[in-house]
Amino acid sequence: MFFYYLFRWFELIDYAVVSIRKSSGMAKNKIAWIKVGFALLGALGGFLYWKFVGCTSGTCPIKSVWYYSTLWGMAMGYLVGDLLLSFILKKETKND
Repeated sequence: MFFYYLFRWFELIDYAVVSIRKSSGMAKNKIAWIKVGFALLGALGGFLYWKFVGCTSGTCPIKSVWYYSTLWGMAMGYLVGDLLLSFILKKETKND
């Protein structure tokens, strides 16, 4: 079920990027918002990781406090979003 929603999310991102490439004007602004969306999803994932997996002893530097885990997830979400967008944009410019 998780992979189904993940796949649907990537299809949505691919569609948004294709429509951005075809339109003119605020393309960079829309790409920035897509990256922010990935960062927010990463932050949510980091928080949920802390909530359900977490570190009970308190000795884990990232997992022991919720805000470290959330910030780490946000950074990872942004990096994954940037990586995916660069692959999608590169694929689109190659096809044109």
